[in-house]
Amino acid sequence: MDVAVAFGKVIRELRIGVGLTQEQLGFEADLRRTFVSLLELGQQQPSLMTIFKLALPLCATPSEIINRVEALVSTDEAPTQNKPSRASAKKNGKQIHRVKSTRK
Repeated sequence: MDVAVAFGKVIRELRIGVGLTQEQLGFEADLRRTFVSLLELGQQQPSLMTIFKLALPLCATPSEIINRVEALVSTDEAPTQNKPSRASAKKNGKQIHRVKSTRK
């Protein structure tokens, strides 16, 4: 799952959980409602400042938001049988960390 889409899902779940509309969240976080909508749709990516602004009205810490996003992304990128797991990927005896490119 794309990180921006995962972030949007997390923000939407948290927003609904605390009973806020997009407009109310935007007001509380000092963001435009349209920007909140674009974030939830995964069409915009948040800055670090935006994550901090959203955290308080969503009754979450910035790290909780990021952890939820990370969990969504990592469960979507589970290794397949043909692909070695991250833990087993080695080259010349050294551990290799793969980063999925977002370029197409």
